[in-house]
Amino acid sequence: MPIAADVYQKIVRAKIYIDENFQQPLNLSRLAREACISRYHFHRLFSRIYRMTPHQYLTQKRIEQARLWLTGEDHTIIEICNHIGFESIGSFSTLFKKEIGYAPRDYRQLAHTKRQQPRSFIPHCFIENYGLDIPGAKSNIQEVSPQ
Repeated sequence: MPIAADVYQKIVRAKIYIDENFQQPLNLSRLAREACISRYHFHRLFSRIYRMTPHQYLTQKRIEQARLWLTGEDHTIIEICNHIGFESIGSFSTLFKKEIGYAPRDYRQLAHTKRQQPRSFIPHCFIENYGLDIPGAKSNIQEVSPQ
């Protein structure tokens, strides 16, 4: 059954609200009020349109932002946790590891290593096939001179 255009716009408005306010404490009631529909219908329609619950979408948005900030050195992990809307470093770390596969500290270290040694993260066949010359990166390949 198709969703009426005006109802669809209400759900999109709530999604945009999540995008712009993901750092704030958000709950289903607040999002449903933003869409001007009941909690039950909002949850059902949001899940149908975006193929995830509003809570899953909010979590994904927060984790996405955390990934961006963890690649830099400007903020501590605790500052990132608090700024993106998590109340506990423990819940943030556990969820981040579950979603990304690395703890926030390990993810930050990996990002730092990738910046320092980018060539070590690019497959050799790709470097050779495309003749990549990455400035500042020394080749791990040793030239073999013909004898």
